[in-house]
Amino acid sequence: MHMDSRTLNDIAERVIKYAFTVSNTLGSGFLDTVYRNALAHDLRKTGLHVSQQHPVVVQYDGIEVGSYAADLLVENAMMISVHATDLLDAGHAAQVTNILRATGLPLGLLFNFGTPRLEIRRLVNGPRHSRPPRLLAAAGA
Repeated sequence: MHMDSRTLNDIAERVIKYAFTVSNTLGSGFLDTVYRNALAHDLRKTGLHVSQQHPVVVQYDGIEVGSYAADLLVENAMMISVHATDLLDAGHAAQVTNILRATGLPLGLLFNFGTPRLEIRRLVNGPRHSRPPRLLAAAGA
């Protein structure tokens, strides 16, 4: 789905707002699945389309060489990665960047609920890496 940058930024702000709500309500200490489910629930309540564990195929030289499951796909336009760890590292950001590159999605948000203060990273798929989105249909979506 093609979306203008203003609409995409408005959705990102809503997602971040609800990530703070989840963090403030639940605190730190749960597994990432708990935060992922809570965030998906809140986003769906606002009317956003959310796919959990959305399949992402990685292609190389015209063949499928691997696949990922993106934590959350919002409005078929933004990928959300949810963690509950002591510290986000470069590997977490690289994984989101690679999923953006594989899908052609323009924006990814990386959340860490594992610390007392919610950590947020916003990752943009630059023009040299962007391509038309190639997303698999979610099972049951």
